[in-house]
Amino acid sequence: MSKLYDVIILGAGPGGLAAGLYSGRARLSTLIIEKGSDGGQIAITDEIENYPGQVLEDESGPSLIARMTKQCEHFGCERVSDTVVSVELKGDVKKVTCNNGTYEGKTVIIATGAYPRPIGCEGEKEFASKGVSYCATCDANFFEGFDVYVVGGGDSAVEEAMYLTKFARNVTIIHRRDELRAAKSIQEKAFKIENLHFMWDSAVTKLYGDGILSEMDVKNVKTGEITHIVADEEDGMFGLFGFIGRIPNSDLFKDTGLELDERGYFITDDNMCTNIPGVYVVGDVRVKELRQVVTAAADGAIAATMADKYVNGLI
Repeated sequence: MSKLYDVIILGAGPGGLAAGLYSGRARLSTLIIEKGSDGGQIAITDEIENYPGQVLEDESGPSLIARMTKQCEHFGCERVSDTVVSVELKGDVKKVTCNNGTYEGKTVIIATGAYPRPIGCEGEKEFASKGVSYCATCDANFFEGFDVYVVGGGDSAVEEAMYLTKFARNVTIIHRRDELRAAKSIQEKAFKIENLHFMWDSAVTKLYGDGILSEMDVKNVKTGEITHIVADEEDGMFGLFGFIGRIPNSDLFKDTGLELDERGYFITDDNMCTNIPGVYVVGDVRVKELRQVVTAAADGAIAATMADKYVNGLI
């Protein structure tokens, strides 16, 4: 007879690990299922500066996540490395079927995350976290005084570009069209910023550099002309930020009855509760304004606390 866990957590990013820490400390039997390495998107981040209480020198995504993982182990969380293929979430017992087994729990916390839509240029993966970024709030400080380029033309792209102008020497938005898609009110603010520039009808096609991004090709989509951009000689590098949307890891749950918005993000209340009792969602995969390690961790703490109350009949 299979074990009935109090909590099953799907995903071991900051949200899932924080949920594991809190549920483990609450003496709930907890299982964390993760198909890859712990950390999610933060695991590929070389430097972190904005997580409260972090190590000030040489903190990286992997080093921060490693400590979170140890905390979960310390408080008794069980671990499974496997890929979830289906879930049954309604009823008192939730079932999670993976490639190598089926697990049952009284509650499920979904922490499957989201990932940036790729820019789609040659060399993008090679220079991820080595000049290429997808989060201005995370990485703006690392490009202080440098030139920065932003791919995109929607609200997020323009807002992030404006944020980057506080740090970078110059910021250039590269957009495939001849006008922005962002709201007019946002555009009006952007056009007034002196160090914010625009490359219209353009797309980044190839990135170059010796270990760090220092050159790129930008193609005019109307004329086919290629502009080769080279970093300032004294800088030796520049930043390239992609803001053309994020993709939530929610496809697996589309037929489960859970409420999703039009983009595929889970809809929760402030307590991480979904429309199905005993099912919670945390981190980047839910509808929220700020997607950061600190907000994912907060989500996890809240969800685990609510799961504890649910398991003990307090809600």
